[in-house]
Amino acid sequence: MKAFVVARYQKKGTLHLADVPEPEVQDNDVLVRIHATAVNLLDSKVRSGEFKLLLPYRPPFVLGHDVAGTVVRTGSKVRRFKVGDEIYARPRDHRVGTFAEFIAINEADVALKPKNLDMAEAASVPLVGLTAWQALVEVGKVKRGQKVFIQAGSGGVGTFAIQLAKHLGATVATTTSAKNADLVRSLGADVVIDYKTQDFEKILSGYDLVLNSQDPKTLKKSLRVLKPGGRLISISGPPDPAFAKALGLNLFLKLVLHLLSRGVRKKAKSLGINYSFLFMRAQGRQLGEITSLVEAGVIQPVIDKVFPFEKTGEALAYVETGRAKGKVVVTVAG
Repeated sequence: MKAFVVARYQKKGTLHLADVPEPEVQDNDVLVRIHATAVNLLDSKVRSGEFKLLLPYRPPFVLGHDVAGTVVRTGSKVRRFKVGDEIYARPRDHRVGTFAEFIAINEADVALKPKNLDMAEAASVPLVGLTAWQALVEVGKVKRGQKVFIQAGSGGVGTFAIQLAKHLGATVATTTSAKNADLVRSLGADVVIDYKTQDFEKILSGYDLVLNSQDPKTLKKSLRVLKPGGRLISISGPPDPAFAKALGLNLFLKLVLHLLSRGVRKKAKSLGINYSFLFMRAQGRQLGEITSLVEAGVIQPVIDKVFPFEKTGEALAYVETGRAKGKVVVTVAG
């Protein structure tokens, strides 16, 4: 099969289209013919080796963390899916590789594709949908009447998280540029802050939860808009000791992450705020819950551009500009 392969870690390098063996199907796997995938900043960071201490992929490897496609084979122990099912997924770490024609995925990571989405639309959902779900529902436990600040509202995670937070009954604030203000309002944002001309720290106060996706300076400012007892969830770091424990890292890496997050954890504790780092994980059951919301019209994917498979490298370069509104999708097969 054909796949886009990372031959070595490189910041400016390109992906290489190559012929690779068809994936091996284990007992609990479904083999999926990929119709569409999506591109995330995570792909860029993995390619450059930014996460190689946590995700030690050994080049050459295939990138890609989102998939929508059709089941063409099932392992001997698979019970939830059959050949012909249209599915979508975020494959688990160490088994990613959706910039390809086929992928084998553990059935626990898979959900049936929403019936009201085409393959390209469905491929845009899993990674950002699970990130938003795990931040707002699983960890944040957002309740009706609470106030939630979601940074970068016009981005992939932001466009999904705004809609989910509104569904949960929260008042939602977000940052974006003036040209994207109407977009985030249409998704449900109540307070829209132009990050180029306004300082969110001077506008927001007494918030219950912040979903941070920006730089360390923004992270520190976010602490000051939360009320005592509030929660700061960061998907951009720094990783904390709880994450290190959950990942089963060795003692050295646990110490490194402890030191990296010590400053923000200490400041958060002094303010009576809970800090946690979220590195989303594959979870087919949660994706099934998201399917229900999409089919009910509660959440609609936002797609900026669609690229053909042979231009996957260009799609990744576009995502790296930081200008995408919502998700960037790659169509692999019709």
